[in-house]
Amino acid sequence: MNQDNPRLGIALMLLTTFIFAAQDGISAYLAREYNAYLIVMIRYWFFAAAVLSLAHFYQGGIRKIAASRIPKTQFFRGVLLQLEIIVTVLSFVFLGLVEAHAIFAIYPLMIAALSGLVLGESVGWRRWLAIAVGFAGILIILKPGFGVFSPYALIPLLGALMFALYGLLTRYVSRFDAPSTSFFWTGIGGAVSATAIGLFFLEPLARSDWGWMALLCVTGIAGHFTLIKCYSVVEAARVQPFAYFQLVFATLIGVMLFGEALPLNTFIGSIIVVSAGVFALIRTYLSRATDPG
Repeated sequence: MNQDNPRLGIALMLLTTFIFAAQDGISAYLAREYNAYLIVMIRYWFFAAAVLSLAHFYQGGIRKIAASRIPKTQFFRGVLLQLEIIVTVLSFVFLGLVEAHAIFAIYPLMIAALSGLVLGESVGWRRWLAIAVGFAGILIILKPGFGVFSPYALIPLLGALMFALYGLLTRYVSRFDAPSTSFFWTGIGGAVSATAIGLFFLEPLARSDWGWMALLCVTGIAGHFTLIKCYSVVEAARVQPFAYFQLVFATLIGVMLFGEALPLNTFIGSIIVVSAGVFALIRTYLSRATDPG
C-alpha cells in the first residue's frame, strides 16, 4: 500500500468527516424521538457483531486478536468512548448540531494540553498559546456573563474532554497492543457498557425508524473503514487538520435539515477554535523533526 499519497489521503479524510457528520445528523434525528441510551446500545450491538465477525477471520481467531498486555486499560477505553457518544448525542438534543459541534471542536487542543500529563510528551509554548486561544474561542461561543449562557453547553464540553482522554489512551495502548486488538476492545468494551445502561431504557422503535437505525450503524462502520484507509495511504498528522471539516458538514446539516441557526458568536468562536487547533496540529507535526515547542 502506498504510504505517501496525500491527495488520496485528504479525499478520504473529507469523506470520513462527511460520513461522521451524517451519522451525527441521524443520531440527532433519532434522539428527538427515543432516548440516547437505547440508540447507542443498538449501535454498539452492530459494532460488536462486526468486530466479532472480523475477529473470526483474523489469523489466530478471537483469542489471538483479543490478547492484550493491558486488558483493563483497553476495556476502559471502550467504556469511555461509549459514554462519550451518549454525552455527545445528548448534546445534540439540548443544543443542536451546530453549537454542540462548535464546542466539541476543542478536543484536539485538550489532547495537546493533557498529553504531557497522560503520556509524558513535551508541549512547547507555541502550542500552549494555541490552547489558550482555542479556549478563548470557546468562551466566545458560550458567552458567559452575558445573561444567555446555558448550562447545557457544558455537555459537549464534557464530551470533548472524554474524547480527548480516549484519544490519549488510544495512543498509550498502541505502545503495548496492535491496532486490531485496540479496535476489538473498543467494540466489545463499549457494547458491554452500552448494554448495561441501555437495558434500563428499553422502548419500542417505529418500523419506519429501523431503517434510520440501520443506516446509523452502517455509517459508523463505514466511517471507521474510510479513516483506516486514509491513514494507510498518508501519515495521520498530514491530514488531521482536515478532520475539522466535520464541523463544516455538521453545521450544514444542522442549518439545512434541522433549521438551526448559526449565531455570529458561534461562527466567530468556531473559526478561532479551528484555527488554533490546526496551528497546534501543525506544530505537533513539525516538532517531531525540529524542536519540542
